Amino acid sequence: MDSLGWWLAKDRSMLGRACPLFRSPALCRKERLDDQGLRLRRGRSRWPIPPAVLLASMVVLPAMGAQAHASAGSPRPNFLIVVADDMGYSDAGCYGGEIATPNLDRLAAGGLRFTQMYSAGRCWPSRACILTGYYAQQVRMDPPQGPLPAWCRVLPHYLKPLGYRCYHVGKWHLMGAPRPVADGGFDRSWCLEDHNRYFAPRNALLDDQRQPPVPEGSDFYVTTAMADYSLQFLRQHQREHAGRPFLLYLAFTAPHFPLHARQEDVARYRDRFRAGWDVLRRQRYQRMLEMGLVTGALAPREPDVVPFWNFPESELQKQVGPGEVGRAVSWDALSDRQKDLQATKMAIHAAMIDRMDRELGRVLDEIRSMGALDNTVVMFVSDNGASAEQIIRGDGHDRSAPPGSGRTFLCLGPGFSTLANTPFRLHKHWVHEGGIASPFIVHWPAGLKARGELRHTPCHFIDLLPTVLELVGAKPEPAWRGVMAPPLPGKSLVPALAADRSIARDYLYWHHQTNRAIRVGQWKLVSAGTKDATGPWELYDLGSDRSETNNVAAAHPERVRQLEQLWQRCEEEFRQQAGPPPAKASKAAKGAKAAKTTKPKVKSSD
Repeated sequence: MDSLGWWLAKDRSMLGRACPLFRSPALCRKERLDDQGLRLRRGRSRWPIPPAVLLASMVVLPAMGAQAHASAGSPRPNFLIVVADDMGYSDAGCYGGEIATPNLDRLAAGGLRFTQMYSAGRCWPSRACILTGYYAQQVRMDPPQGPLPAWCRVLPHYLKPLGYRCYHVGKWHLMGAPRPVADGGFDRSWCLEDHNRYFAPRNALLDDQRQPPVPEGSDFYVTTAMADYSLQFLRQHQREHAGRPFLLYLAFTAPHFPLHARQEDVARYRDRFRAGWDVLRRQRYQRMLEMGLVTGALAPREPDVVPFWNFPESELQKQVGPGEVGRAVSWDALSDRQKDLQATKMAIHAAMIDRMDRELGRVLDEIRSMGALDNTVVMFVSDNGASAEQIIRGDGHDRSAPPGSGRTFLCLGPGFSTLANTPFRLHKHWVHEGGIASPFIVHWPAGLKARGELRHTPCHFIDLLPTVLELVGAKPEPAWRGVMAPPLPGKSLVPALAADRSIARDYLYWHHQTNRAIRVGQWKLVSAGTKDATGPWELYDLGSDRSETNNVAAAHPERVRQLEQLWQRCEEEFRQQAGPPPAKASKAAKGAKAAKTTKPKVKSSD
């Protein structure tokens, strides 16, 4: 065994220790949620082939001690997979936030909250992970480079042979399989392609067919429409396919910019955030500590770090007005006008999440009326952390229009994004914890004995598909359409559904644009890049420093070197598995000069 394998095996022995990363429920205080108590408290109802040396020491822990999958002979469960867009780790009430999310809170009280679920840090790579079960780099989705590999399946391709009907509503953004029905395998789909307008979107597909634009001035609101289409598909399912299980993949766009919300929803939060991001972050952090969601310090604000494509401060002032702020500076340093606009923007962000929760409640009520909720596995995640982006797209921004209305284009910005990602560093796009930590709620009355408990095992969106496959007893063929597929890189989370135990794995990997990271056990190597270059490596012991406030790279140079080598090996293997896009492959086949991989164009947003 080489030194890397020895070190990894040594570190793996720590998984069973009672450290904050892998502790048992008995070691965590206040981890159980009581639904009534929650309401009173809130005042409302509420292929990669890994390096061979790593495989030799791998141990898979079985599920023990509690029911965690459907028993033999019982009906296969339904699945409702819900994805929020740019929602911060701690925005929901059940994760410590100020926003009213009674439906998410009830799901958490009746199920599980995971404290270390990870996304890929941005919209399209995260959705590639969820829908394909692979890292986005394995399926040519980060950066997007043509269609998915010929061997790549999407979730319905696994479920439909088992009798499932599969429905999609909302955002898609899987560019390598652009049609949810024809390419993604869904039976029905309402797909929103216009991500710049909540009140009058111009581009949407119903079952892959282009729909007319929504007229201006109608009572349409995208989040509500997503619930409407969900109900339509569920009712059709009940009429025509009641004896079959279903998958509903509901991908909201809220609270992604532009900040658009109904004024009555905004009114409920008009004054909620006027204390400012500094005070509210401390309060939110304290609630999270009391809930047992986090350990370690509250990361400081980082006013010098913003997305490189953001408007400069002067342009922000020109386009939006003197109330706009381009950096996460001290709240006390702001003018009254700046405080007013920033608090208003956060109120709109909150209103969008509030409305999403209400519409999710309608979907849950419909499933309940079908008599199907008990045997429906509900999974809720956010595609990445909250966004510090500040740009204007779509129809531009009308400074005279009420904030949050259809003629405006406001973004949350780095100040309140820092609040939304409490207690972590940085934002969407980065692969520090603030960009990749996601809430993860699992609710399944018929299959989970645990109620209101926390799970601390590190996990990733690539784990969702393997979890679904185990829960339905699926053993997919290794080839798809005659082409051998790499093994899925993720791990089933079924053992963690049963009890608060770690899921053994070799590593977790990230790469988005110039941002890089790899995690082995409690050690995370991470780098924040710039527009044109990668940055220096930082090393954190997440067992005691989840918020990444103490960079110990200088004290552990050998560990940095080993983790960097592992990251590079993963990077090369994943790109090789994906293969070149078809056009480049065709050129090579014709004897053309081998095309070098070009630097991908950086998109200003998703």
